[in-house]
Amino acid sequence: MAERQTPTGALDDVDAVTRAVLTASRLLVAVSARSLAAVEERVTVAQFRMLVVLSTRGTTKLVELAELLQVAPSTAMRMVDRLISAGLADRQANPANRRETLLRLTEEGRRTVEEVTARRRAEIAAIVERLRPMERLALVEALGAFNEAGGEPPAPGADDPEPYPLGWMVDGALTHDA
Repeated sequence: MAERQTPTGALDDVDAVTRAVLTASRLLVAVSARSLAAVEERVTVAQFRMLVVLSTRGTTKLVELAELLQVAPSTAMRMVDRLISAGLADRQANPANRRETLLRLTEEGRRTVEEVTARRRAEIAAIVERLRPMERLALVEALGAFNEAGGEPPAPGADDPEPYPLGWMVDGALTHDA
């Protein structure tokens, strides 16, 4: 294992911490990209994000979905069209208001979210297993504080249901119904 360098004065050096977090974020983005590799022919990262939001919210209006993803409704509609073509989502008219479109995952869409999330969890676990026990504890404490400072709730454990596999939040609110 390569020796890890700790910058001198890192306790007070916001830039050193920021660099370390940026490096970790690159690693996590790489893990996420690899977890999507098996479905990348059918699903982009943005489309997968939409699948995750649909999996956590259930049936959702197109306008709400666009707001949650912070995209224009026309962009959300194009993304939905691609997911429907891939058999991962479907749409129906809202029985309460025929002008509204309701969107939901298909069973194949739900399986896709579960499989990608399981691959990501396994790869992260393999990385964590390489850490010494005290490093794991320090990582849990540091990431816990970081997540709290950023307003992100903890992810469920390996045996817990995963209501928000990617944990996207919008304006401090989770992208699922609590």
